[in-house]
Amino acid sequence: MRSLFTAGTGMMAQQANVEVISNNIANMSTTGYKRRRAEFQDLIYQNLRRTGSQSSDTGTTLPSGAQIGLGVRTAAIYRIHEQGSLTQTQNTFDLAIRGNGFFQVTLPSGETAYTRDGTFGLSAEGMLVTAEGYTVQPGITVPPAARDVTINVNGEVLAKLDGAVDPQNVGQIQLAVFANEGGLEAIGDNMLMATPSSGAAQVAAPGQPGYGSTMQGYIETSNVNVVQEITNLITAQRAYEMNSKVITTSDEMLATLTRLR
Repeated sequence: MRSLFTAGTGMMAQQANVEVISNNIANMSTTGYKRRRAEFQDLIYQNLRRTGSQSSDTGTTLPSGAQIGLGVRTAAIYRIHEQGSLTQTQNTFDLAIRGNGFFQVTLPSGETAYTRDGTFGLSAEGMLVTAEGYTVQPGITVPPAARDVTINVNGEVLAKLDGAVDPQNVGQIQLAVFANEGGLEAIGDNMLMATPSSGAAQVAAPGQPGYGSTMQGYIETSNVNVVQEITNLITAQRAYEMNSKVITTSDEMLATLTRLR
């Protein structure tokens, strides 16, 4: 009885759906988090009567065949790169990206990771680093004598020094964009890695065509819509229950067969 296995794939698919939704809800307060969405595909079909096959010796063909589906599978889990809300923090080194792009971060392994989480600070050496202490590329050092630091929309880091009339430019933040942002691989800690699917990073200063601008004293919040996620969760739960009902019904049908005498 195919319905047992078909409904089983349906329950597994909805379980994966609930896991994706639960991760979205768990990260509703995560800075720079982008919500995920599960996509499904139907499995192969068994042909009982193939469409277009001959139905007689005179050459007549079947206008419609008979196919039975074998269930569903998880095809992909997409990342929705929709702009999150910007929240003011009053922190000098907090940065948000308004528009396209990712901050570049150097990992301890030497690899480059990408993030929308602009919760930055200064290391003991005065370098701009992430909350984990990783260097924000291209490696900007703020002089210890700086009385005030301004980061403009073009990513220029301007430090006000004693005795100087004009602020000193101590570096410029660069943003990276990708041909396929959905192809980036999440590695945790709000970090993403480039893959063959994402393509190579294209780097430029904020404010250039196709690149977002930086906003000092702001962070980008998660783009999770809690109301929508709860609605999706209820829908997934009902779909799971209906697939379990199919298994119960199939089991009752098999029980009827075993009772025949």
